Amino acid sequence: MNEYEDWIGFERRARDVISPQLAEHYKVTLDHILADGLDLPGIQWCLAPDALPPADLGRDGHPKTGLFLPKLPLPRRMWASGDLELAGALCVGDRVSRTSTITDIRFKKGRTGDLGFVTVEHCYEVERETRIKERQMIVYRDDPAPDTSPAVPPKAESWETVYSVEVATNPTLLFRYSALTFNGHRIHYDLPYATGVEGYAGLVVHGPLQASWMQNIATTVLGRPPRSFTYRGVSPLICGAQALVEARRNEDGLELRVRNGQGNFVTMQASAS
Repeated sequence: MNEYEDWIGFERRARDVISPQLAEHYKVTLDHILADGLDLPGIQWCLAPDALPPADLGRDGHPKTGLFLPKLPLPRRMWASGDLELAGALCVGDRVSRTSTITDIRFKKGRTGDLGFVTVEHCYEVERETRIKERQMIVYRDDPAPDTSPAVPPKAESWETVYSVEVATNPTLLFRYSALTFNGHRIHYDLPYATGVEGYAGLVVHGPLQASWMQNIATTVLGRPPRSFTYRGVSPLICGAQALVEARRNEDGLELRVRNGQGNFVTMQASAS
């Protein structure tokens, strides 16, 4: 752990403007899932993406570790979980400043091997007013062994839903969201890499896209943007599968999930209040 202590507190700042064009591209990408209103739930994950020359990219298409994130001895990066506190909406015309700070680095042993966890806190401000605070967890892991089969996730429990919407996952959707976020991760467009190197069953639907679906559904059901939103990846959503975005009420607000309708298992889950 000592060799990574210098990364704790590492901070960087970025700025972006929510242009009418970005907003329109976001709207048509989310299509019928987008909540009504002027705010754009989930647009924060499309702002100020890393833009580096090819020489600064790793094998997976992401910026090399050691530049903005620590160089852990594990090659596969996963967008795992996080929670948001939302004090206000992000809308067209907003000039957004984002401060990102590494707050924790730790290692654990998982069922499939070593795992490295990096926690990054993001603060999104408009005219020095905090709109969103996010604590994001990024996970690094080893490549799967060549003879390893993808894990079979458990079946989803039955829900009494208050809202459900179906999403068709296809390569065009993945391309559009990758373009919106300038995300070069090859698991979203390079099938031989996704299956042959990282061991997925196909192209992978983006974690932040699934979280954006749930954040918009929460806004629709609550009738307002949620004040808090927590998300966690459960299993990969493979392109081509029918995705069902579902919500049910609980004592604190809402539980939400994305479910693979063909295999009947959960790929991402969230809560909102």
